[in-house]
Amino acid sequence: MPTAPRPLPDFCEPLGGGVFAIDTGFQRPRFDAAYLVVHNGRAAFIDTGPNPAVPRLLAALEALGLARDAIDFVIPTHVHLDHAGGAGLLMRELPAATMVVHPRGARHMIDPTALYEGSLAVYGEAEMARSYGKLIAVDQARVRLSHDGMDLRLGSDRVLHFIDTPGHALHHHCIWDAATRGWFTGDTFGSSYREFDTARGAWMFPTTVPTQFDPPALRASVQRLLSFAPECIYLTHYSRIDEVPRAAARLLAMMDAMVAIAERHRAAPKRHAVLERELSVLYSASLAEHGVEHASEQLALLAMDIDLNAQGLGIWLDRLAKQERQATR
Repeated sequence: MPTAPRPLPDFCEPLGGGVFAIDTGFQRPRFDAAYLVVHNGRAAFIDTGPNPAVPRLLAALEALGLARDAIDFVIPTHVHLDHAGGAGLLMRELPAATMVVHPRGARHMIDPTALYEGSLAVYGEAEMARSYGKLIAVDQARVRLSHDGMDLRLGSDRVLHFIDTPGHALHHHCIWDAATRGWFTGDTFGSSYREFDTARGAWMFPTTVPTQFDPPALRASVQRLLSFAPECIYLTHYSRIDEVPRAAARLLAMMDAMVAIAERHRAAPKRHAVLERELSVLYSASLAEHGVEHASEQLALLAMDIDLNAQGLGIWLDRLAKQERQATR
């Protein structure tokens, strides 16, 4: 049964149009968002954060007076753990919910063994235990596969529209909410931390984390998002941004700069360390140009991103080298 609404907790922010950003608490405040879309008493979660976020998601429902069986859908944008690590645990608490997941990611939700092992290789055992915990499998009967162009009805008349958006990951879709003219973009539209907002707006950078970064595909996906003339973007990292064309131009320009760095140092000894250093220089200069005070000191907030982005760029370079060798055979 629904309960009477209560004051919203500090970690749940109403964004208008029935959309709420829930700070999952992952890593630091205002770093990782899950979204709750509420319409005529029915609701959907888009991204969930990792397992430790689930109590916050359930608390948001309680504060809004929503019963757990009012949640029709749990929708990971993709299955990386900061977006979907808590999806199985959350599904266990939501008896009426269906998980809607990209077909390339569904098997990792039904049997998360390989997902856990792959993440373990990137993050290490200590970080996996601290931030993610045990991944919970989802019953296959409760999983629905998305497809490009699919419409999903929330309640009687709110449509969520799905498109396939490779570039960050092959198992990534984005969700268009016509009611707010906004895209839920996971990592396709990059990251923008609110600490770096200035009078010039949002500072943007792409997330090139292992293992499927593909610059031409990402550019095409971003252009496809822009073709809908969105009024806002709902980022997982972090929350709603406006002035979308300007943000997209900054995002793509930063991607080009990062790709140029990677190509310039593709044969460097100790390449990962070189890429980390060069990304740090790039980000620091870009932040300063954007008007962020003490930009070099603010790099501490980007330490994890720099490490993971350097890893992903290195894997992309290795994939390019392999393709070039195969082409010359």
